[in-house]
Amino acid sequence: QVQLVESGGGLAQTGGSMRLSCAASGRTFTYYGLAWFRQAAGKEREFVAGITWSSRTDYADSVKGRFTISRDDAGNTMYLQMNILEPEDTAVYYCALGRTVRNVVRKYEYWGQGTRVTVSS
Repeated sequence: QVQLVESGGGLAQTGGSMRLSCAASGRTFTYYGLAWFRQAAGKEREFVAGITWSSRTDYADSVKGRFTISRDDAGNTMYLQMNILEPEDTAVYYCALGRTVRNVVRKYEYWGQGTRVTVSS
């Protein structure tokens, strides 16, 4: 039904910036939430940032003020602008899509393949 493809990952250095993209194709939902998750080696997957169809956003405390999530309607692409990168940001980043009820996602049903971000110290 929906395919999500991440891109933009790679190697960066501490203090640098990187922009991740998530392209969505197929039938999407009218009321939805998109989010970025990440999983570092040896750690559990964690929520990074989310945005809904109504442009409501949410960020993990660890990235607040440094990361910005956005959506491009024309290109049907979602972005994660990452600034002031830290080694702790090193992880595989995934985009996810789910339906919202009262602007809340119950379950992220669709996931991309992930893009790896490495921040050197």
